[in-house]
Amino acid sequence: MSYLEIVQLITSILFTVMGALFAHFVIFGVVGVFFKKSYPRTEKINKFGVIIPARNEEAVVAGLIESVRKNDYPQDMLQVFVIAHNCTDKTAEIARACGATVYEYNNPAENTMGFAFKHLFSCIERDYGTQSFDGFFLFNADNILDKNYIARMNDAFEHFERECVITSYRNSKNFGTNLISGLYGMYFAVGCRMESRGRTVLGCSTRVQGTGYLINSNVVKNGWPYVSLTEDWEFTADQILYNNTIRYCDDAVFYDEQPTTFRIMWRQRVRWSRGHLLVFYARFKELFASLFKKETRHWVSLYDITVYILPSPIIMLILQAVQLTLLLTAPLVDENVTMQQVIFGSTANFWYSDGLLFSWIKSTLISLASMLLMAALIFIIERKRIHGVSFMRKVLITLCWPLFLLIQLPMDVQALFSRHLGWKPIPHKDQTKFENVNSPAAEKAAE
Repeated sequence: MSYLEIVQLITSILFTVMGALFAHFVIFGVVGVFFKKSYPRTEKINKFGVIIPARNEEAVVAGLIESVRKNDYPQDMLQVFVIAHNCTDKTAEIARACGATVYEYNNPAENTMGFAFKHLFSCIERDYGTQSFDGFFLFNADNILDKNYIARMNDAFEHFERECVITSYRNSKNFGTNLISGLYGMYFAVGCRMESRGRTVLGCSTRVQGTGYLINSNVVKNGWPYVSLTEDWEFTADQILYNNTIRYCDDAVFYDEQPTTFRIMWRQRVRWSRGHLLVFYARFKELFASLFKKETRHWVSLYDITVYILPSPIIMLILQAVQLTLLLTAPLVDENVTMQQVIFGSTANFWYSDGLLFSWIKSTLISLASMLLMAALIFIIERKRIHGVSFMRKVLITLCWPLFLLIQLPMDVQALFSRHLGWKPIPHKDQTKFENVNSPAAEKAAE
C-alpha cells in the first residue's frame, strides 16, 4: 500500500468515526419529524414559582407577567418572582406594579443570568422556602406564554411524577421581522422539532435551551450553583450526569424575542460558544468516565450529552488540517505520487474521484443540500406555528440557513481564544402581547 493510500485510509477512518459519533442525531431528527409525545390531562394542580431574571427589561417584563396572569391555570397556585439584576431603568417598578414579587440585586462583577438565579433562589428560600413550591418555571423577561402553557407543562410534570425537568417549544415573537431574526427562529424550531421531540419520543433526555423550562423544587433545595456564560449547558450536563432526565413538552409553546442585527447575533453566539467550551473543559472528563460506571442508568442520554458538548466544529477543522497536511506532503514522501494526483485524484470522474479537491466539493455539496432540505422541511411541517413570515422571506431564510450554521466555525475559533467575553444584555423591544399570540386568528392557524 502506497503512502497516499495509507493517508487516505487513515483520514477516511477518522472522518467516519467522527460522523458515527453523531449518527444518532439523524435518528432523533427523523423520529421528531414523524412522531410526537403528548401527555394525558391531569387533575393535580401543582404550586409553581415563576422565575424571571430581568436586566433593564422595562419594555417587555410586563408582557410576560401579563401572559402568566392570563394563563388558563389557577392563579392562586402561581407566584411570579422577578429579580431586577443590575438594572438602571424602571424594570423593578413596572414588575411590582404588575403584581410580581420583586427583588433587586446589583453587583456588576456578577452579571450572568446564573448569578441572578442564584441570588433569587436564596431570597425565596429565606422568605418562603423553596420547598413550599412544587416546582419553578425559568423564563427570560422577553418571553410570552401561550394561554395553555402552564397547564400543558403541569400535565408533563405529573406524567413523569414530578421527577423530570420539563422543557418546551420555543417559538419566536419576531420570526418575520428580518433575516437575522428569521434565522434564529429557524434555529430554535429545528432544535425543538428535530432534537428535543425525537429524544423524548425515544425516551432519551433532551437539553434545556436557555429558557422556558420547569424544574422540581428539590433541584434548588441547596441553591442554584450554575453561574457561567451558559448556565443552561451546565445545568443540562449535571442533570444527566446525576441520572436525572430532561423531557420535552411539544404542546407547551412560549414565544421568545430574537436579535435582529448581525453584530448582536455574532456577539451572542460567540458567548454561547465560549460557554459551550467552558462546559466541555469542566464536565467532559466526568461525563466520559461515567459512561463506564455500572450505576449509570441513562446511558444513551449520557452518551448523547457527552458527544453534544464536544467542540465538533473545531475538531473537524483540526481533522481537515491534518488531512490537508498529510496529503500535500505525499509527493515529497513518495516519488510516485504527483500533486495533480493528490488534488484531482486518479480518475477524471467527479463522483468517483478520490482527489482532495473533488472530495471536498462533494462533501460540501452534500452538506449544503441537507441543510437546505432541513430548513425547507421545517417551514413545511411547522407551518402552523410559524407566523408572520412572507413566502419570499422563507425562501431567503432557507437559502441563508447553511451560512448561519457554517459561521459557527469562526465563532468557535474566536471563542477558543477569547478570555474576557463577559455577559452583555441583548436589547428587547418587541411589543408582542399575550393577545397577539392567543388571538382567534393565531389559534385558527395553529389548528
